[in-house]
Amino acid sequence: MSETLPMNSVRRADCPEQDLDLVVDHVDTIADGVVAVTLRRADGEALPSWSPGAHLDVRIDPDVVRQYSLCGDPDDRDRWRIAVLRTVAGRGGSERVHALRPGDALAGRGPRNHFELEPSPRYLFIAGGIGITPILGMITEAEHAGACWHLLYGGRTRSSMAFHEELSLDHPDRVTIHPEDESGLLDLREALGVPMQDTLVYCCGPEPLLAAVEAACEAWPEKALRVERFTAKATDPDVPAADTAIEVEFRASGVTLQVAACSSILSAAEEAGLPVVSSCQEGICGTCETVVLEGEPDHRDSVLSPAEQASGEVMMICCSRARSARLVLNL
Repeated sequence: MSETLPMNSVRRADCPEQDLDLVVDHVDTIADGVVAVTLRRADGEALPSWSPGAHLDVRIDPDVVRQYSLCGDPDDRDRWRIAVLRTVAGRGGSERVHALRPGDALAGRGPRNHFELEPSPRYLFIAGGIGITPILGMITEAEHAGACWHLLYGGRTRSSMAFHEELSLDHPDRVTIHPEDESGLLDLREALGVPMQDTLVYCCGPEPLLAAVEAACEAWPEKALRVERFTAKATDPDVPAADTAIEVEFRASGVTLQVAACSSILSAAEEAGLPVVSSCQEGICGTCETVVLEGEPDHRDSVLSPAEQASGEVMMICCSRARSARLVLNL
């Protein structure tokens, strides 16, 4: 059995999140419906360091904020790269990104990482479509760490799969490209049917892929699988929400509020003028993560791992509530 690599064998970026004025350096079409946008700081200074799996909040206009994975070179402090799939039936954020041109100004906040690459002798990376973006930096880091790894990369068509050519050229023996129109759906049974020793599985992509990987990994050790979602995890329609009013003490602010059943903790805090920061409003970005001092959270986010949720140490106040009648938060 291989020994686990030391913690310093993978990159850790401890820079605090920053509000940044950014400028579009260039925009490239890299696949059907996908553009890569390269950003730099408006003041010309170095960008904050980041680690594989990190993402950036991008304020496209005053009312539109979206989260995009950083997929460039973590060693390049002059430029950041994001890749964005145009979603025709979406909320308009991707359409705005596809309309960007060099010189356009953007406001950003980050980087933030809830999908960190943990040290391991072996990795299995699974990506679906635009879910390849956070995986790219992980592959580079796994190479630098001397770890064994393999990538399963699926998509609708080969032409829609961003970065597939460079991945195949750079790592022909470690990358499996699996376009659905050529090979059908990814068969996860061979890859995940038998747990592999000392192997971490990282997966990002559409919800059906994530659900299939989670089901296939049920026999794996509890902490072997790490996933990142671009949309909130679906709730069970047969389990109706039975929200009730709760009392929330914001200890650092010296304020206690009654949060109505129809209101989120975040909304109540904003209405009271408390210093809260948020972005996605649906529990996928981690911006509103808040330390829990007392009480039992009712976690409804798609960011925290099961172990992190069970600890009850933090919660996402945009979507989560409380199992106890009262919460005390460090806000």
